Amino acid sequence: MSKLVEMNEKIADAVVGGYKKIEKGVVDGYKKIENGVVDGFEKVSDKFVEKLFTREGETVEEAKNRMAENAKNAGK
Repeated sequence: MSKLVEMNEKIADAVVGGYKKIEKGVVDGYKKIENGVVDGFEKVSDKFVEKLFTREGETVEEAKNRMAENAKNAGK
């Protein structure tokens, strides 16, 4: 009977290990996709701000900060 319990534990450990590998692969794949989407959105957003909202001599980051400050002050 002890050998049966021991064998079942080995099988359970192998199955759990397999599921953990699958889980890691899924999570890693999701993170890569998520990072790609966020990076792509940032690039598009920066170009949009650059073309439409930057003032002469102003960087994209400065324009974003200015617009954020304006939005914050508009709510007061």
